[in-house]
Amino acid sequence: MTTGLLRERLLTVAPEVRQRVVQELPPAVAETLLYDWRFWARPEQLPPPDPWRIWVIQAGRGWGKTRTGAEFVKQWVLCRPGTRAAVVARTFEDGRDVCVEGESGLLAILPPREVVRWNRSLGELLLRNGSRIDVYPAVEPNRLRGPQQHVAWCDELASWRYREAWDNLLLGTRLGTDTRIVVTTTPRPTALYRAVIALPGVVVTRGSTFDNADHLDPLALASWQQQYHGTRLGRQELLGELLDDVPGALWKRAWFEDRRPAPELRRVVVAIDPAVTTAPGADETGIIVAGLGVDGRHYVLADLSCRTTPTEWAQRALAAYDRYRADRIVAEVNNGGDLVETVLRTLRPTVPYRAVHASRGKQVRAEPVAALYEQGRVSHCELFVELEDQLVSWTPESGSSPDRLDALVWALTELQQTAMPTALLVLDHARRRGLT
Repeated sequence: MTTGLLRERLLTVAPEVRQRVVQELPPAVAETLLYDWRFWARPEQLPPPDPWRIWVIQAGRGWGKTRTGAEFVKQWVLCRPGTRAAVVARTFEDGRDVCVEGESGLLAILPPREVVRWNRSLGELLLRNGSRIDVYPAVEPNRLRGPQQHVAWCDELASWRYREAWDNLLLGTRLGTDTRIVVTTTPRPTALYRAVIALPGVVVTRGSTFDNADHLDPLALASWQQQYHGTRLGRQELLGELLDDVPGALWKRAWFEDRRPAPELRRVVVAIDPAVTTAPGADETGIIVAGLGVDGRHYVLADLSCRTTPTEWAQRALAAYDRYRADRIVAEVNNGGDLVETVLRTLRPTVPYRAVHASRGKQVRAEPVAALYEQGRVSHCELFVELEDQLVSWTPESGSSPDRLDALVWALTELQQTAMPTALLVLDHARRRGLT
């Protein structure tokens, strides 16, 4: 039986049977089938029919996005000697550890004989046929300004911080006469992502985590289904839906788009919203670091929220206090009582600390902070996925008590209580620089 005929017959059996049969074949035949993506892929994981220039794969976690992106690049560079390809991930580490070295990455699916050299420190993958694949971090958009490529793979585009990274990549994908870009991402309604899927020549493939059930742990799938079914998080992260802002929510996602580095800061606080218990499924302990700039704006510097023991989250808060040279730690004590202060004082007796009490309802406390965002007076210094998702999905009627949101409200409320009027801040900053 020829390899082609065997391939056609095996395509009619279940994936696990197919895998077992291939392992028992002669090495040469098995290798041919092992690296044949069309033999293993689901139909929706194969490139759409032409014409298209940008293929966006918008799907839930575990759908097979990484494998699909890697296979697309592999096919392109192996069939076209001398191809220049770019792999752009949110950070260089993501590109290296997931897109290239991950279990579904390029090194796992390229025939070893085709790889000449992988330089993990530079992110350079050289192939025997003269093709080259380079890894770039989206957090450093200027690194994409000069390079040119025939084909590009953008991983988790909806989590990219800078629009400029996409623009530079798009302008740099210009070699040859048939340039292609594949985007693999879990969707979030960021301005960048919405702009990309609205471009002409874009084809969007949508999918769910459960499309890949044959290759995922059944117990994990059942757990996810039980925990996240019907929730916004489940619809976004598992079903791959692009969700708009929630009607009635105090925050809108557009308010986070003006990301900017923090200037000199007049004051920095670390805010803690402690979890009552560390039992499975319990709330996280919200830990947010925020500062008041000399320009009068508020800057969210870090989201360090976690689900762990009191000692460990206290150590995390103290580490943030040191790293960001904070002025104070503030914490809500309605649920935890004296726990927060006791744990902090045990680890560091002299740390500046203030307990805050939720004497007013959450909506009353949150509305002035949401108003700061609406007025354009708050900037997130980077993309805080979990925090931002929590902010745009909470409504006063939801009945939930989001930990990251609570910690953010306490941090910005603390800064507001000591903030000067903007004009005085600008004057003070100019005086300190000797300009007045």
